[in-house]
Amino acid sequence: MRSWNHWLLVSAVVIVLDQLTKYWVTQSLQYGDSLTVAPFFNLVLAYNTGAAFSLLAAAPGWQRWFFIVIALIASGVIATLLRKHHQNRLFSLALSLILGGALGNLIDRVLLGHVVDFLDFYVGNSHWPAFNVADSAITCGAGLLIWDSLRTPAVKL
Repeated sequence: MRSWNHWLLVSAVVIVLDQLTKYWVTQSLQYGDSLTVAPFFNLVLAYNTGAAFSLLAAAPGWQRWFFIVIALIASGVIATLLRKHHQNRLFSLALSLILGGALGNLIDRVLLGHVVDFLDFYVGNSHWPAFNVADSAITCGAGLLIWDSLRTPAVKL
């Protein structure tokens, strides 16, 4: 049986990959630059002061602290759930991915005041909002939570 520290290691790997890729992009591109990689994918350097899909990005600045507090609370809850349910592999993997993603974006908000986004997928002129490795981990973790909830009885919080 794995301890909950194993799941924290998964989160740490997500954080490291997220921060390394963001560093690479910020060193390789100027803000607003776009590098075509494939007919449906660009690397861009974008800053997001809001949440997913730039929700509240136009707010006058209070959203930075709001999202920092939300990320800290969510991370505490997730860590508690990981400690309590570390033996449930799929549930814990999902939470570990979400925790790593939340902390990866939290680091950006604290240090930079915004989140660095750089993955730009599109079809024709329709672009999905730019995102990053942390966002991908959160999305995959959420999908795994849904899958886990459909195949197992509810986890007791």
